[in-house]
Amino acid sequence: MNENPRGKNVSLRDLPSSERPQERLELLGSQALSDRELLAMILRSGTARHDVLSLADIMISQAGSLAGLVRWDASEFRKIPGIGKVKALQLSALVEVAKRISQGNRLEAVFFDEPQKVWNLLYPESLVESVEKVWVLCLDRKNKLLRLENITTGTATGSLVHPREVFKPAIRWGATAIVLAHNHPSGDPTPSSSDLKVTQKISEAARFLDIDFHDHVIIGEPNNCPAGIGYYSFADSGVI
Repeated sequence: MNENPRGKNVSLRDLPSSERPQERLELLGSQALSDRELLAMILRSGTARHDVLSLADIMISQAGSLAGLVRWDASEFRKIPGIGKVKALQLSALVEVAKRISQGNRLEAVFFDEPQKVWNLLYPESLVESVEKVWVLCLDRKNKLLRLENITTGTATGSLVHPREVFKPAIRWGATAIVLAHNHPSGDPTPSSSDLKVTQKISEAARFLDIDFHDHVIIGEPNNCPAGIGYYSFADSGVI
């Protein structure tokens, strides 16, 4: 990792021509660039202590990998010496763009008519969560996703959810059906008594609002799941 001897923010244009990722990008395409080069292209400049490629190395190292940066928000980016508020917000926005593009690709032409598909959608995101999150999938009459919304985030042991929070996005997006989902950070998707009570409340509210409540899926890890499938479905279990 190279210290920056010049004492100024070294941008891509300040690097020797042999080290400039933009030239490799132009000649060979983005697939030819390494993770550090791709990140350097986004950062554009380094800090007073590190050139832009070294700064990219530092960030990738602290995140564990390039993919690990998707877990970072603006506050995490600001922990990197030399990354200011504006750059941190830009990087945070870029991470969110990447998440939404990835999500859009996964959702294309998917009909959420079984819990396995819900698990396939949310399991990758649950892997990076250390607390419970609750999602609502707003569906049309064909069970195609209209909107996926994270409605609440809780603690490592539980997350409270009210029917009002569940059905607000469903009504806003004109959904005719919903699927509720939440993760268990422990990896064991076995429902708690609180999970059962919430499911019953949502089921009652759905009948009142004339919105189909297809399922409540708990997202876990296959290795920690008694059934070995990684999730628990209240519909499959006959609760809904």
